[in-house]
Amino acid sequence: MSKLPETMQAIEIIEPGGPEVLQACERPLPEVGPGEVLIRVAAAGVNRPDVLQRQGNYAPPPGASDIPGLEVAGEVVALGEGVESWELGDHVCALVTGGGYAEYCVAPAAQCLPVPRGLTLLQAAALPETYFTVWSNVFDRGGLREGEVFLVHGGSSGIGTTAIQLAREFGARVFATAGSLEKCRACEELGAERAINYREEDFVEVVRLATAEDPEGQGADLILDMVGGDYIPRDVKLLRPDGRLVLIAFLGGSKVELDFLPVMVKRLTITGSTLRPRPITFKAAIAAKLQAEVWPLLEAGKVRPLIHRSYPLAEAAAAHALMESSSHIGKIMLTP
Repeated sequence: MSKLPETMQAIEIIEPGGPEVLQACERPLPEVGPGEVLIRVAAAGVNRPDVLQRQGNYAPPPGASDIPGLEVAGEVVALGEGVESWELGDHVCALVTGGGYAEYCVAPAAQCLPVPRGLTLLQAAALPETYFTVWSNVFDRGGLREGEVFLVHGGSSGIGTTAIQLAREFGARVFATAGSLEKCRACEELGAERAINYREEDFVEVVRLATAEDPEGQGADLILDMVGGDYIPRDVKLLRPDGRLVLIAFLGGSKVELDFLPVMVKRLTITGSTLRPRPITFKAAIAAKLQAEVWPLLEAGKVRPLIHRSYPLAEAAAAHALMESSSHIGKIMLTP
């Protein structure tokens, strides 16, 4: 293996602001600590939390890199003390707390997964943030079961396209909301029974009508919501008895007036989570479940990452502008 350089190219946030505050820079190569690996980055994913961090609304956890980027794939080029699960030269994808927009990135060994057979490094880099998030919130926290009715808002996003496919594979009836005919069509091609254009239709009425003949009653058992705002009382209205609402973002705002009587009467659960600040042990447990339950589906071609566009690392600002336009379907990627 060739000698590692002392410095690397990366993208830093020079000050809070718009996409233009993302600037190329030269940084020292990250030091590898105990239990960590150094990855030569082949590709990195762009995610909404990166945009929030750039805007000054989502600070990295203590000890995390100030360089944005929460998921990468590439080659292991250095091992920290105590790492026995990986070898130099292994191709991995990894969930990280920061540092992905760079030529090299440090990751906890326990948060790395092998690149699924048949997938490129670019495709593998599109997996960690969305698949960790969906598994944690839809299956662990939300408890989705076979035969249940599942609704995901933002169905054409990276999270949405992942949630649709996994929920379908695990036997749920899947519905999604999206903002255009093209996005709705994409959701249905991925496995949604019905995609609802929220600009033209009321998702509450559409899902109720679609489940009118269901012996369990009208409505949804689980809703994954990254919109928040005035969607929350409508989610509560749509949920069946013992239904669950899982909130993971608030694109429509985090404050809302809500009548909690239906929550009590229908025995609803309203919960939410963030992933980035959780400890390595928590994320390692998700990684183990993904490798056991989901990686075989990826290798069999039953689920796949949907990549909208890839940009060179130096064009991170353009990638963020696309993210904020919400015109994409699936993942936006960067390649050093």
